[in-house]
Amino acid sequence: MKINTTLLYGALAVLATGACAAAGADDVSNKLPAAGEPTDPYLWLEDVHGEKPMEWVRTQNARSTAVLEADPDYQKNYDSILKVMDATDRIPYGTLEHQYVFNFWQDAQHPKGIWRRTGTAQYARTAPEWEMLLDLDKLSADEHENWTWKGAECSPALKRCLVRLSRGGGDAVVVREFDPAARAFVADGFALQEAKSAITWLDEDTVLFGTDFGPGSLTTSGYPRVVKLWKRGAPMDKARTIYEGKDSDVASTGTVFHGPLARIALIQRDVSFFTSEYYLLAADGSTQQIPVPLGADLKGAQGEHLIFTLRDDWTPPGGVPIRKGSLIAWRVGRPDTRTAGEAVAVRFTPDAHSAIDEVTPGRDAVYASIYRDVIGGIHVFREGANGKWSDTEVPLPAGGSTHIVSANAWGPEAQFRFESYVTPTTLYADAGDGKAIAIKSLPARFDASGLSTQQFFATSKDGTRIPYFVTRANNLTGPAPTVLYGYGGFEISETPSYSANFGMLWLTRGAVFVVANIRGGGEYGPAWHQAALLQNRQKAYDDFQAVAQDIISRGITTPKQLGIMGGSNGGLLVSANMVERPELFGAVVCQVPLIDMIRYTQIGAGASWEAEYGDPAKPADRAWIMKYSPYQNVRAGTRYPPVFFVTATSDDRVTPVHARKMAALMEAQGHDVLFHENTDGGHAAAANHKQAAQMWALSFVYLKQKLTGAQESAVHGSH
Repeated sequence: MKINTTLLYGALAVLATGACAAAGADDVSNKLPAAGEPTDPYLWLEDVHGEKPMEWVRTQNARSTAVLEADPDYQKNYDSILKVMDATDRIPYGTLEHQYVFNFWQDAQHPKGIWRRTGTAQYARTAPEWEMLLDLDKLSADEHENWTWKGAECSPALKRCLVRLSRGGGDAVVVREFDPAARAFVADGFALQEAKSAITWLDEDTVLFGTDFGPGSLTTSGYPRVVKLWKRGAPMDKARTIYEGKDSDVASTGTVFHGPLARIALIQRDVSFFTSEYYLLAADGSTQQIPVPLGADLKGAQGEHLIFTLRDDWTPPGGVPIRKGSLIAWRVGRPDTRTAGEAVAVRFTPDAHSAIDEVTPGRDAVYASIYRDVIGGIHVFREGANGKWSDTEVPLPAGGSTHIVSANAWGPEAQFRFESYVTPTTLYADAGDGKAIAIKSLPARFDASGLSTQQFFATSKDGTRIPYFVTRANNLTGPAPTVLYGYGGFEISETPSYSANFGMLWLTRGAVFVVANIRGGGEYGPAWHQAALLQNRQKAYDDFQAVAQDIISRGITTPKQLGIMGGSNGGLLVSANMVERPELFGAVVCQVPLIDMIRYTQIGAGASWEAEYGDPAKPADRAWIMKYSPYQNVRAGTRYPPVFFVTATSDDRVTPVHARKMAALMEAQGHDVLFHENTDGGHAAAANHKQAAQMWALSFVYLKQKLTGAQESAVHGSH
């Protein structure tokens, strides 16, 4: 099993350049303000699916689409984005398993998508022959359901697969067992009703799972607290409980790594979003804790080794100090017969300029995407016959992002990709010999011949140097309309990426795109993230403002021409900056945001992020949150930049509540606000290409209308 905590309860989704409510989300009866605080006049908008809030949404949508879709550029933008999204010459990224590459694909003929597979040799061809496994459009039509794909996990021998389907794109899923040979669901197979479940194969006829078993079975974050073992043929209520976490945890899940050399079964107890305990699961169902620190982040298994990165400095008993951010391997054995120092080996230790961004173990090696000043490279770690590990770097282009697409747990293959802001993505295959062969390339979606990217550093309020990337036309003189994007949370790095949307609809029209690598992200490892946690959250906002001031001082743009954009935690970022420094910005696009940080733990999956933001129920935490929470700090009489909120009714992770309430409050205060809420799509705010094209077309028209001003003729002159 590949770890996918993002699918389970994950980090808040990043919407920037890529392009059913939770339990209790509709119940607002218990959501009262703290003593001494005024009643929230927009509490009624927290009734996510209520008729009155939905009528408000319909009214807001009609107003925003009337303004934006009437613009002559809207339809051109929409058509351009949809054409690229539906293009059949896209790279069909897949997952390597045994002799296959599995892929999920959406296009104009398959808007909901198809799940398919092909052989690894066949995949390298220009036009592979695919074996269709599941047609989601046909399934949705046959079952009269609005199914959205949420992934699948196949058993060790690929005999059966567990398919996850969402109604409308939320995190809550229905799980059904699928027979890939028969291309049909198994009538009497493993199945789970709609919930935020976690399920994985222990063997061909046994699963480890957690779901909503009724009162007391979920954590306060809304995820499984109880892990059970379920054997084929037995009713679910006869499944054996093998582990129970605490109500205050984020989740407890089963995690199993399968391979030809070993099977390692674990229970993972997520104490908080960034701390976990790991327990080896024995054949008799007993568990034994692995003595790694709470901040150890499990990345997978390679042979008999569990692979971790460290979020904190650690000195194992009987060992030497290991620096935070390091990559380590833990040899699985009997933990009671060896010290931690004997079991652990360090594979990579970053310096002040480097950080590990991704780690994916395969059958024969551990692959890591390691960045130096936000520029990537792929390292391969292999254990030799003498027990020593080698560290080699895959020969890939320089000056952009490197990502691990997949590594085969059953074979020698691995796949990587390279891209930059002006370089289309290329997919590379390594057959196990350390040679990276380009097998697929994305055609250029815009003319980048006159564009280039530069990296600059701004100085934040406390003197920290903050890197950022500026992409613009080489012949651009004087300030121009600019979008500044940021995220700054959950140790997620904003690395160079190729965006057809920004290229086609922004950069080639004489505008500028800037990405800020602020603290809170993972660009320089755990320390960069931890610098903006909890009471230090303001540092992320200071960093963003420092970048904004730096690009203005360099003459790249002006405050009136500077727009800011962010999604999810990035939506919190841009709304907080809008409230704190309104004079710096000319427009705001705020996507699926958190905004009411005093009530966020009571909305959606908010309780799971207390380790990032703090707990507003605690007076000390509440005091620092109150200083920046946008919903509590926006004021009538202050001139804020115009703002466009984008969200989705079916987002059961953050929920549309934050954007709704902020839009309603700002509108009542007399500010320039537009709001758009899609019904589908979950936290991505779009379940298919048409919905995504609409979201981005609306956003780019909005930015054009608000930022071009006197520059409009110049911007449109390059159409």
